Amino acid sequence: MSASLRTGRLLLRRWEPADREPFAAMNADPEVMEHFPAPLTLAESDALVDAIEARFDEHGFGFWAVEVAGTGRFIGFTGLSVPRFHAPFMPAVEIGWRLARSAWGHGYATEAARGALGFGFGDLGLDEVVSFTSTTNLKSQAVMKRLGMTHDPADDFDHPLVEEGHRLRRHLLWRLRAADWHGRKAG
Repeated sequence: MSASLRTGRLLLRRWEPADREPFAAMNADPEVMEHFPAPLTLAESDALVDAIEARFDEHGFGFWAVEVAGTGRFIGFTGLSVPRFHAPFMPAVEIGWRLARSAWGHGYATEAARGALGFGFGDLGLDEVVSFTSTTNLKSQAVMKRLGMTHDPADDFDHPLVEEGHRLRRHLLWRLRAADWHGRKAG
């Protein structure tokens, strides 16, 4: 299990106590949380950090805290996770990210996700990684495209943890197979 990953500009690492405050501020930001059912309270944000850390212990991977290398500035998370809900594409490993607004527009999500995918397809030997988001989240969909993920509308689903009738219930599923990842890197 990798405690940390480095990319050109970023450090993906395990969570530290000092990450909790900026993470809570990020999770309380309505713009950051636009594509989630609601912003998180401080207690919910802290519980999410605890759950992320527990998944590292359980699976040997998870959502790493992301900081800008050389600055120590926490900007969000990126990594791999095993979703805990039932859907037609399960079981699966997903890649996900959430960044503070100040980190948007710098290519950090794509860069960090590429590092996490390299770990997943290399160190973990995964055959496939998925990602999913609400139909309204065009920024995350753009990252998925840049990563080389593919979308088949037949895979789209109603997220079981989002209440029926909610504007965010419908989700798009994106996939990336290891062979395609390795082929892109070779090309």
